[in-house]
Amino acid sequence: MKSYTIATYRLYDEKADFRKKAESIAVGLTVGSWTELPEAKKQHMKQHLGEVVSVDVQESDERCAIIRIAYPDRNFSRNISSLLVTVFGKLSMDGRIKLLDIEFSDEFAAAFPGPAFGIEGVRELLGVHDRPLLMSIFKSVIGHDLPELREQFVQQALGGVDLIKDDEILFENPLTPIQLRVQTCMQAAMEAQQKTGQKLLYAANLTGPVFGLKEQAYKAVEAGANALLFNVLAYGFDALAELAADPNIPVPIAAHPALAGALYPSAHYGIAAPLLLGKLMRLAGADLVLFPSPYGSVVMPKEDNLAIDKYLKEPGVHRASFSVPSAGIHPGLVPAIVRDFGRDVVVNAGGGIHGHPMGAIAGGKAFRQAIDAVMAGIPLREAAREQEELRQAIDRWGVRE
Repeated sequence: MKSYTIATYRLYDEKADFRKKAESIAVGLTVGSWTELPEAKKQHMKQHLGEVVSVDVQESDERCAIIRIAYPDRNFSRNISSLLVTVFGKLSMDGRIKLLDIEFSDEFAAAFPGPAFGIEGVRELLGVHDRPLLMSIFKSVIGHDLPELREQFVQQALGGVDLIKDDEILFENPLTPIQLRVQTCMQAAMEAQQKTGQKLLYAANLTGPVFGLKEQAYKAVEAGANALLFNVLAYGFDALAELAADPNIPVPIAAHPALAGALYPSAHYGIAAPLLLGKLMRLAGADLVLFPSPYGSVVMPKEDNLAIDKYLKEPGVHRASFSVPSAGIHPGLVPAIVRDFGRDVVVNAGGGIHGHPMGAIAGGKAFRQAIDAVMAGIPLREAAREQEELRQAIDRWGVRE
């Protein structure tokens, strides 16, 4: 019995016979040609032949069709790179066509362990099971030395955040190399924990030449790292899969969406955001996945946000991953975030913490107060009457219930 992986495309063309186009794709991306093959050869090659599953023509302002094609798993090795090259390599350059989804066969999906921790594992590390998590971001990192970085870290940690992540543009540099950076920040985390009683994960940005990533990760873990940040699309999904599956890297990995905007926004080209930042990230092993929120400064359509969240959490062979809607998040958005993404979400803030009128410590406290109020079913403005940090945050940014 053959095992198939099914790709779904949206193809735009004013005149094309979409059925013939689909059949051309199914043959061209698998056996290359069919009608020219001798009958005896066809019998052998049939096991490699792609099959058109469906063609749904949609006559609207722009004539298009939703095409689904099944690709035999025997055609590609068990890595995401070979899958993407098969289903969308040269096809991505063939006119106005967008890859919307990939339905992995059970056989293909089983080749990947997925997130090593996932939602429950991250919660277990932090000892937090009954509320959304709070993540903060360094405000600025370029040109800062270790004492300056440490001071920023402490201010965030004392505000009650659960996770602190590096900026994705913080690479290896003489001022804050990853080993010293991890040692410095983890020491600060322990000192803050003594005051707050709260555990904290620090996601250090893993960078460098692709063939040296594991060595860098080992250095970070040896220095005490308890999480990593990774620019997945710059390095490739299979690089993430190798890191996530390595038992010598026993820490959660947060996937940053850098470069995603070059791939998903167009209706006519690229890869749909739910597949790119949801399904593929989880398959490759991301424990937490950052993506633009539907509320803030870098806006993604809400339907795409919700689809990403669905793919990260739906039942499957892999652990569920945390959604981390990001960009422009402030305490007044917490009710909307929880309404849209549920309890299993990471509230991720940069300016919403550092830009608080009372400082970063108060910024973190305002978010925690907002989270606690939402979980208790108390409107934010009501909660803010007795909580100065939350009140000032609302005065500055407002509330979206």
